[in-house]
Amino acid sequence: MSDLEVQPVAEPAPGGPGLSQLQRVTNTFSAPSKTFEDIKRGNKSWWLPFVLIVVVTYILFAAITMKIGWGTVVDNTIRMDPKAEARMAQLPAEQRETANKFTLYAVEGSFIASPLFVLAGVALLTLGLWGTINFVFGGKASYGSIFSVWFYASLPGLIKSLLGTVVIFAGATPETFNIKNFAPTNVAAFLPVMETNKALYSLASSLDVITIWTLVLLGMGTAIVAKVKRSSGYIAVFGWWAIFVLIGVGWAAAMG
Repeated sequence: MSDLEVQPVAEPAPGGPGLSQLQRVTNTFSAPSKTFEDIKRGNKSWWLPFVLIVVVTYILFAAITMKIGWGTVVDNTIRMDPKAEARMAQLPAEQRETANKFTLYAVEGSFIASPLFVLAGVALLTLGLWGTINFVFGGKASYGSIFSVWFYASLPGLIKSLLGTVVIFAGATPETFNIKNFAPTNVAAFLPVMETNKALYSLASSLDVITIWTLVLLGMGTAIVAKVKRSSGYIAVFGWWAIFVLIGVGWAAAMG
């Protein structure tokens, strides 16, 4: 009789063999729940998406350096902000030159140091999301699992950076290049920067296809690893996003 009994199928042990990182990367675009379920089982390696993000960022950096020039980037940034342009115009020539150089080093340096900024930013944002999903929605996610989910959910950003690179090499006009909005993936990309209200432009910039895609993946992944309803993951993620959007719009209104 015992030989005829149906034996239950054993589930993969937590931390056991699962998907490879390459499989998790490809599944993020084709079957994201498989990626996040694998992370939930304890397979939390995240270095491949991190490397891809950094490599594509440096490709964009090279395109800007070769086709636009960082001096032009700084000039455009100042010109697109009338208040900043007015402040610069009031400075003596020597101080203005020093300020331009400082801004140039800061903008260029931020791209060069992008790996450090990416790690620090994800670590900090993960902390907020981890606390929200666990303490507000009763989740059971570990910090490491949310950290890993964040990197995989950020992979659509590769498309934006690559699209920006294509636009640059396709003949983008250096004098109109906007480092803050380098790819036509949001509403603001189709608005005239100088003529548009700063608060409205900030809001339009947040209505970005790639950003929304990333937020959907992040909400899904957070819910899966935290073992809560999908709606809870989406509320947590989009709630934080709405707060940051409002802060950005408010700041733009105050500075505009």
